[in-house]
Amino acid sequence: MLPETGIDKDKVVFVSGIGCSSRFPYYINTYGFHSMHGRANPIASGIKISNPNLSVWIVTGDGDSMAIGGNHFIHTIRRNVNVNLLLFNNKIYGLTKGQYSPTTPKGSVTKTSPEGTIENAFKPGELTMGAQGTFFARTVDTDPRMMKKVFTAAAEHKGTSVVEILLNCVIFANQVHKDITGKEVRDDHQIFLEHGKPMIFGKDRNKGLMMKCDRMEVVTIGENGVTEDDLIVHNAQDPDDTNHYRLVRMELPEFPVAMGVIRAIDSTVYESEMFDQVQHAKKETKIHTMDDLLHSGNVFESKG
Repeated sequence: MLPETGIDKDKVVFVSGIGCSSRFPYYINTYGFHSMHGRANPIASGIKISNPNLSVWIVTGDGDSMAIGGNHFIHTIRRNVNVNLLLFNNKIYGLTKGQYSPTTPKGSVTKTSPEGTIENAFKPGELTMGAQGTFFARTVDTDPRMMKKVFTAAAEHKGTSVVEILLNCVIFANQVHKDITGKEVRDDHQIFLEHGKPMIFGKDRNKGLMMKCDRMEVVTIGENGVTEDDLIVHNAQDPDDTNHYRLVRMELPEFPVAMGVIRAIDSTVYESEMFDQVQHAKKETKIHTMDDLLHSGNVFESKG
């Protein structure tokens, strides 16, 4: 989808940390940084602030972004720097050979939890919302058409766009998302959200989401008098994130897993406000040179 954005490849930068996902800059014909563990976000922020004309993409894994890089992750989102963050979530540390990560489900047996992990897992969508995120989307690595739609929307968003990509680690967490992405179940276990359209899913397109007593419920169209008009219409642009929280928290077996653009709201971006602040300071200051600075305030000259 990058060529279709019309952006010159020499104006695109991919920044990664450490992990299997972080090899990504080597596989794409743009500028790139293969940086330090968990530090892709501040490097990408610095690139964008110093040259706002660049299209900056962060590629990170669930461990890289939410363990050692957790602080950078939430503060990049909070600041709303105009960068795109692709979060490859395979729910395991792959490069270091199978330790549990911040998104590994509680109870999972791994190299570092032989009796099962006793930690609650992070949900990237919840973390993004809690950090006042302006854009969150989810997709799967086995659906190129969905990925293209989501990545294009992320590229067009002004602010930090977070895209969670559910993907497989065939060595240490094989089929970890099979209940969501499996060919025989995906139509009933996923719901692809589109702004302004009713929330419909299912192999026969006969299921949907409806609000009952301030709570989302799965309903079947045609049963108990339910029609398509009764379903929730997705509003990704709603500043109130109440429904967006509900959507990112949906899990099997009670609900399908939400895919597509869940939240995309307008807000000011960090580098634009920083530029305006610097320009204002330049206009108001009486100090324009080093000599002006050295001779400001009380000064004295020492002679030998």
